[in-house]
Amino acid sequence: MASIEKRGENSWRLIVEIGTTAQGKRLKKTKTIKVEDKAILKTKKRLNDYLNDELVKFRIEVEAGEYIAPEKMRFSAFVEEWEKKYAVKQLEVTTLNTYKRCLKKRILPVFGHHRLDQIQPIHILNYLDSLEQDGSRLDGKEGRLSSGSVFMMYRILKNIFSRAVEWRIIKSNPVADSARPRVTYKETKVYTEEEVGKLFEVLQNEPYHWRIMITLALTTGLRRGELLGLEWKHIDLKNGVIDIRQSITAYKDGEPIIKEPKTKHSLRKVALPSSITAELNDYYLHCRKERMKLKTVWKRDEYFFLFFNEEGKPFYPETPYLHFRNLLLKHNLPYITFHSLRHTSATLLLNQGVHAKIISERLGHANIGTTMNIYGHVLRSADHEAANKFDSILPNIKAK
Repeated sequence: MASIEKRGENSWRLIVEIGTTAQGKRLKKTKTIKVEDKAILKTKKRLNDYLNDELVKFRIEVEAGEYIAPEKMRFSAFVEEWEKKYAVKQLEVTTLNTYKRCLKKRILPVFGHHRLDQIQPIHILNYLDSLEQDGSRLDGKEGRLSSGSVFMMYRILKNIFSRAVEWRIIKSNPVADSARPRVTYKETKVYTEEEVGKLFEVLQNEPYHWRIMITLALTTGLRRGELLGLEWKHIDLKNGVIDIRQSITAYKDGEPIIKEPKTKHSLRKVALPSSITAELNDYYLHCRKERMKLKTVWKRDEYFFLFFNEEGKPFYPETPYLHFRNLLLKHNLPYITFHSLRHTSATLLLNQGVHAKIISERLGHANIGTTMNIYGHVLRSADHEAANKFDSILPNIKAK
């Protein structure tokens, strides 16, 4: 049952009944609308038609479970709606999990009890400022939250409030009117050529698939998810080229989520060193033999991944990280993350004089500016070395 009640000079309340309680009390959803258009208000028939159309739309929303009542809605309640109606559908699994952790630990304890429409830009500004103060960490360590973490909170809040504006729960986004936190890029720890040499020495005694995966990470700069998503159909062994078509960054219900990389720039072809191409030829034969051994338990007939477990499934995204960390500890090598192998690859090429544009394309960056931001310190060092080349030239100029 649905009805319309006049509330003021140009406002009406839409009412949709959604059933009764165990005690027989009627349950209702209501929505108040204002009609500002004078043309609609001018004639009774036109006004009635408009109000009835709005009532039908409101009833459809309520019956589909898609209506969000804006009156006195708390931030925490809206976050639940945001997650169901937007986040689980639009965000990557890993991104959603990160957002949910940040909301639970950082954002909801501060904003959860506030009414959504009463959160102002000054509240956002004060919150972000508090995160940049000493003592803002939650892990018990001294110091403040990293600039990247502060920006993450800003990003999450902006996303949530943007949906609230889109769905007309609030009129403006308080985060959009707050200054965007500045992110300070830290120099990433990477391996030197000597340390890479030591790493390759210990890799010779590692299982074949780990040796190949780490070697590819160093020589191609592929992301961990891109390595896990590699199938043999993506490897051109004749021409020594890898075609990056997909990525695996998460599992769901025991199955890998195989997706195209997020940006068109990540879809790319990466050339291989000839020595690695030759090794991949041998590794391909090894993988075919392993596949035959596992044929009774192999569960991935439609896929043939480069790196797989005893069922033919690709590794969990955390597995390479954990294995690499244990490898470094076992051989007392300097600690870097698995992702830092990608940074090491780029740094080694920059130090060899390879143009940043080429490296940007190998890494799948959206533009060369991203590469410059991340590896600017390496480029500055190379610039100094280039300047010093003039020391051998200038005396000859003076002599003339």
